Amino acid sequence: MPSDDAQLMERLRDDPTGESLRKLYRIYAGELLGFALNALSDRETAEEIVQETFTRAWRHAERYDPARGSVRTWLYQITRHAIIDARRRASARPVLARNPVEGDALEDMAGGPSIEQAMLGWQVAAALAKLTPEHRQVIRLAHVRGMSVREIADACDLPEGTVKSRTWYALRSLRLVLEEMGVTP
Repeated sequence: MPSDDAQLMERLRDDPTGESLRKLYRIYAGELLGFALNALSDRETAEEIVQETFTRAWRHAERYDPARGSVRTWLYQITRHAIIDARRRASARPVLARNPVEGDALEDMAGGPSIEQAMLGWQVAAALAKLTPEHRQVIRLAHVRGMSVREIADACDLPEGTVKSRTWYALRSLRLVLEEMGVTP
């Protein structure tokens, strides 16, 4: 009988919601981060390694074979290979000098998205791709560029009322597509 983790891996192969990957991440990300941090002594690189591990696991879920080992072992193997790849890249590139004060401030500001935020971003992008070009356009102008109704109307040569109704219907369509994908706001 397969373990809960092996069942998650089976669901991961055909899971449009990403919930299986999120569960695996919640279970293993902490210990994989510790493993990578111990190997690299660099928190930023270790966090990138963990993100890369779960990206690889998601892309190559079909390669997991429960007969060869546990999901935990498989994820550690992916992490180990990602660490080796990172060390090779680091040895091939010269280290750039930086101002420590500016560098720390930049790290605090950058933070970077978590894997859950990145997955949500991918899901929203996939949902946007399913909308009509007109709906995509008003959502991008309003919510990505931060343009007002008047600015969108001027840019698209449309009446303001049309922009308002198109935005309303676009957001409604986006919500429906996300619900079909199993993503809840």
